[in-house]
Amino acid sequence: MTDTMWKCEQLRAGKVYSSMLFDSKEEAEQFVNKMHQIAPDQFFRIEPILAKQVWN
Repeated sequence: MTDTMWKCEQLRAGKVYSSMLFDSKEEAEQFVNKMHQIAPDQFFRIEPILAKQVWN
Protein backbone atom coordinates (compact mmCIF):
# COMPACT_ATOMS: atom_id res chain seq x y z
CA MET A 1 0.00 0.00 0.00
CA THR A 2 1.23 3.50 -0.78
CA ASP A 3 0.75 6.77 1.05
CA THR A 4 -1.66 7.93 -1.65
CA MET A 5 -5.23 6.73 -2.20
CA TRP A 6 -7.46 7.82 -5.06
CA LYS A 7 -10.94 9.12 -4.31
CA CYS A 8 -13.55 8.85 -7.04
CA GLU A 9 -16.68 10.92 -6.51
CA GLN A 10 -19.84 10.63 -8.55
CA LEU A 11 -21.45 14.03 -8.99
CA ARG A 12 -25.11 14.70 -9.60
CA ALA A 13 -26.53 18.23 -9.89
CA GLY A 14 -23.19 19.60 -8.68
CA LYS A 15 -23.26 17.62 -5.43
CA VAL A 16 -21.40 14.47 -4.41
CA TYR A 17 -23.76 11.52 -4.88
CA SER A 18 -21.31 8.75 -3.95
CA SER A 19 -17.64 8.33 -3.16
CA MET A 20 -15.27 5.37 -3.49
CA LEU A 21 -11.59 4.83 -2.66
CA PHE A 22 -9.05 3.05 -4.86
CA ASP A 23 -5.43 2.03 -4.34
CA SER A 24 -4.31 3.37 -7.73
CA LYS A 25 -5.33 5.96 -10.27
CA GLU A 26 -5.62 3.24 -12.91
CA GLU A 27 -8.21 1.37 -10.82
CA ALA A 28 -10.24 4.56 -10.39
CA GLU A 29 -10.07 5.31 -14.13
CA GLN A 30 -11.16 1.76 -15.00
CA PHE A 31 -14.13 2.14 -12.68
CA VAL A 32 -15.11 5.46 -14.29
CA ASN A 33 -14.79 3.96 -17.78
CA LYS A 34 -17.11 1.08 -16.84
CA MET A 35 -19.60 3.46 -15.25
CA HIS A 36 -19.61 5.68 -18.36
CA GLN A 37 -20.66 2.63 -20.40
CA ILE A 38 -23.66 2.16 -18.10
CA ALA A 39 -24.55 5.82 -17.51
CA PRO A 40 -22.72 8.13 -19.95
CA ASP A 41 -24.42 11.25 -18.55
CA GLN A 42 -22.85 10.88 -15.08
CA PHE A 43 -19.90 13.01 -13.98
CA PHE A 44 -16.98 11.72 -11.96
CA ARG A 45 -14.07 13.40 -10.24
CA ILE A 46 -10.86 11.54 -9.41
CA GLU A 47 -8.41 13.07 -6.96
CA PRO A 48 -5.46 11.88 -4.88
CA ILE A 49 -5.71 11.93 -1.10
CA LEU A 50 -3.28 10.91 1.62
CA ALA A 51 -4.03 7.52 3.15
CA LYS A 52 -3.64 9.00 6.63
CA GLN A 53 -6.70 11.18 5.90
CA VAL A 54 -8.71 7.96 5.65
CA TRP A 55 -7.19 5.88 8.45
CA ASN A 56 -5.33 6.82 11.60
